[in-house]
Amino acid sequence: MHNDDGWLSSRVPAEFKLNTSLLPEVLKAYRSSRGLTQADLANILGIDQSYLSKIESGSRKVFDIELILRVATQLDIDPEELGIARSILEPTAPPSDAALVGRVDGVHESQTAWTNARRRLNRHRGELARASATLYDSEARIGNTPFLAMKQWMPASPLPLFDISLEWSDSVEQIPVTGTEPEAHGVLPLRAPGRRFTRYTTAIKYLSPPALFENRSSYRLLDCNLRDAHPSMRFTLGSYFDKLDISEAVAHELSASPSCQAEPPKANWAELPLRGLIGNPFDLSRRALMPAIETLTIRRSSSGEPTFLLHWRDPQKVATAGGIYGLIPAGEFQPSTIATADRENDFDLWKNIVREYAEEVLGEPERDGSQAEPLDYQAWPFYAHVTAGIHDGTVAAYCLGMGMDALTLTATILTVVVFDSDTFDSLFSGAVDVNPEGVLTAAAGASKVTDGLPFDDITVKRLLSDEPMASPGACILERAWRFRDQLLPKR
Repeated sequence: MHNDDGWLSSRVPAEFKLNTSLLPEVLKAYRSSRGLTQADLANILGIDQSYLSKIESGSRKVFDIELILRVATQLDIDPEELGIARSILEPTAPPSDAALVGRVDGVHESQTAWTNARRRLNRHRGELARASATLYDSEARIGNTPFLAMKQWMPASPLPLFDISLEWSDSVEQIPVTGTEPEAHGVLPLRAPGRRFTRYTTAIKYLSPPALFENRSSYRLLDCNLRDAHPSMRFTLGSYFDKLDISEAVAHELSASPSCQAEPPKANWAELPLRGLIGNPFDLSRRALMPAIETLTIRRSSSGEPTFLLHWRDPQKVATAGGIYGLIPAGEFQPSTIATADRENDFDLWKNIVREYAEEVLGEPERDGSQAEPLDYQAWPFYAHVTAGIHDGTVAAYCLGMGMDALTLTATILTVVVFDSDTFDSLFSGAVDVNPEGVLTAAAGASKVTDGLPFDDITVKRLLSDEPMASPGACILERAWRFRDQLLPKR
């Protein structure tokens, strides 16, 4: 949180020429265009509403460079709109020619090392995840996958999705670990001599931007118990980049660590100060944890074996989990709009899953949370059709639990949706082979991409042992195969 003390003005570097009158108007215009209240925007920025009110009214001048850069990053606003020259965020100083140093460009070297570690991370996520899993108690691991979970996160059997109660909290608490601490300096490259990028997401944006990279409001998890007689999850509002500033940073830290240069890579706590600062990964008060939802989609046939959909995530298109296989659909648990009044309409696991089906399988435009107009689900034909299947028994949705990838410490809600073949074929007759995040994969000889892969022992074991599979998807597959008789009861 930022306070209202006057000491902030003393922190302004001489090279920053700020026009602080721009900030109030930019913030007010951003809120107005997206239907946000001051409380909403203060929550996204991690500041007090009273402090934001003073900024917007002009009674509080802001000279805190870190806050202004955070506003630019969190709201995806060009820094120049806030009076900060873009050149400040890019290496512009010439290399040193001091005799003792030689002509070495420290900024270039720092950014090259960062880019190489980032590239290695995206190429070897599977091996690095397995290495990172050794850092944690074996009792926290789920099966043989590099996936971690608390006991209360994993129901003893498939849990009907609609049995889970979602609760909301309006409380805003300061997050102790944000990825801006000194322990994070090892993963924040230089942007100019003597000055590092302030956040990992800023480094991604300028040095290695994927095709999809936008900061959006997301649901931050505060509590979860799926083994209780009344299973529930409690959330508040957060932002997607708050998640990445920790998750991708700790994965990068591991990728760049000396012990992980070996074959196979090994993990050493002594080389991982940021991960060590987080400590217990299950402490949800320590950092911003915004879970994704990943779904195993099974087509149940009355005349043949069940099949499922598989997705290869293109590292050129996505910011996380690139270059590996995952289940589809998968996406962040986020609002479809940013309007506070729409929260009750949109705060729903099933609605989130259906939006991802439309986007990733059917290739429809993403309902990405950038608009203030509420989504009318009941008037949306696809949503009405697939939800009707829930009511007539041709579609069934389950939760297998929630867990955490050992490499990134990101959480994923693990779900399964089973479709009768006629309903599946009707819903997904217009499926696309390629989507904005990657490519759908089918078995050799398949006539169409929705033929998928056989849901059988051979295929499941091969994916879990021989293919680069994202740990959430691997965990879903492993648990779904174990619970196959309950997910696919004989008729």
